[in-house]
Amino acid sequence: MTEDAAAQDGLPPDARWRAMATIAIAVTMAVLDSAIANIALPTIATDLAASPASSIWVVNAYQLAVTVTLLPLASLGDIIGHRRVYTWGLVVFTLASGACALTHSLSVLVAARVVQGFGGAGIMSVNTALIRFIFPKERLGRGLGFNALVVATSAAIGPSIAALILAVADWHWLFAVNVPLGGIALWLALRVLPMTPRSGHRFDLKSAVLNAITFGLLITAVDGLGDRGHGLIVAIEAVCGIAVGIVFVRRQLSLAAPMLPVDLFRRPIFALSVVTSVCSYTAQGLAYVSLPFFFQNVGGMTPIETGLLMTPWPAIVVIVAPIAGRLSDRYPAGILGGLGLAAMTAGLVSLLLLPAHAAYANVAWRMALCGFGFGFFQSPNNRLLVGSAPRERSGAGSGMLATARLLGQTTGSALVALAFGITARSGGIAAGSTLALAIAVAASGAGMVASTLRLRT
Repeated sequence: MTEDAAAQDGLPPDARWRAMATIAIAVTMAVLDSAIANIALPTIATDLAASPASSIWVVNAYQLAVTVTLLPLASLGDIIGHRRVYTWGLVVFTLASGACALTHSLSVLVAARVVQGFGGAGIMSVNTALIRFIFPKERLGRGLGFNALVVATSAAIGPSIAALILAVADWHWLFAVNVPLGGIALWLALRVLPMTPRSGHRFDLKSAVLNAITFGLLITAVDGLGDRGHGLIVAIEAVCGIAVGIVFVRRQLSLAAPMLPVDLFRRPIFALSVVTSVCSYTAQGLAYVSLPFFFQNVGGMTPIETGLLMTPWPAIVVIVAPIAGRLSDRYPAGILGGLGLAAMTAGLVSLLLLPAHAAYANVAWRMALCGFGFGFFQSPNNRLLVGSAPRERSGAGSGMLATARLLGQTTGSALVALAFGITARSGGIAAGSTLALAIAVAASGAGMVASTLRLRT
């Protein structure tokens, strides 16, 4: 299809779902690689004779690389076309996965994970922007609902896939499986993904550097909130990150098409959608990280029981997200998102009141309620956030959506560490989990308010 045709009409139905197949494969790989590495860390540390603290960088290197390059690559997608950024992201991710699979050195593995993160950012920065050109406007919610289903399914099965592979092979195969999958996704992408319109502005290298320094320092500072022994270092990182961030934002204000879309934040509907997304993912991150500690250390459950009890949340999202996506094509996202986050907030309150030794059924329905609310909010919010950006700035909207998700998840994890640090001497794991869930309730409630305020814009 020509760029203009794709921009106006989307793809024909048959080509539309072939295009979504390549996006599904690539997004699945990117999401799975965030989850499976966590499961394999103890095995990797033992095999490479590395300390637990050193092996953490197998996860952190990937997350940092993704976070600091999302907005620059989204901006590049607006300049040279989203398909080009996406396909090169696939190439880099697939080759880096092969390098991870072949290495027997922790330092080389971490370096390969950095490169893999760059590829993952290329995929995640523009995938929702591509969906905007794959589906016609009146069916955009369905496309984003399907994408949310893929993300939720990948997150739900990630630990199980990792455990299955580790049961029959060594950890290298966790990365090796990406090579054939990446090849299939690339073959499809080159044949069915639409070419998208290009903007006329140039890539701003200075903004890209300032973006990397700002987010790198701030994410590192947030990650260190729970480490009471390095308070001064964390404070220095935070101050430097804020100082560089001020310079970064001031530069964006002078640009016609800024990398950090400050111009889009002047649109209340866009700003509120970003705030809603950050709040919801922060609440989810708080619950996902704190609940396993509560179940195992306070409830006395095994890791297998904990995994099963965590499953209803993402499992319900898989069912609800596509339905909510279809509804978002007909009803305002402010209403759907507000109702979804109200249900999620109610579910988090019920988890906050959960007794230490609750029956499995009592835990499961609470987790399912949270999953229902999160799934009901996610697709409509994504549709409105991406759709509220002009079509020529679709990359900026897509990049901001992915950045909001990562910022929320990172903030949630850091707040759990902070909650455990605050309660370490007074109440231990039980008090720390309670505090973390209370913060999750507040974050989810704030997201509900922000979502509802969109009805006034």
